[in-house]
Amino acid sequence: MAQHNETGKQGEAEAVRFLQDKGYQILERNYRHQHAEIDLIAQKNKLLIFVEVKTRTNLSFGNPEEFVSYTKTRLVMKAAEHYIFTKDWHHDIRFDIVSVSLANGTTQIRHLEDAFY
Repeated sequence: MAQHNETGKQGEAEAVRFLQDKGYQILERNYRHQHAEIDLIAQKNKLLIFVEVKTRTNLSFGNPEEFVSYTKTRLVMKAAEHYIFTKDWHHDIRFDIVSVSLANGTTQIRHLEDAFY
């Protein structure tokens, strides 16, 4: 597997641990609908959270969350709409980004709530 895929998997695992430590229940990992993928779908109480995880090993070009494009947000929202419909969800939702930096032998995690608005 390519190094960037391994980095992504490591970052996603760190994000899962981070969210679980904050009391989130992870419902889905890598949920796919058509051409869209949602990295994590979590729940906390009656709030459904769709999470985009961005991981970088080098911060020279910016923080990981800066690399979530408009196109990516639209795709995540489309897949989220499908998930909400198939699960018949009638409570609040939120779109978050978990930014994971694996630079210089340290791991730093930032959780940006309501990141798409």
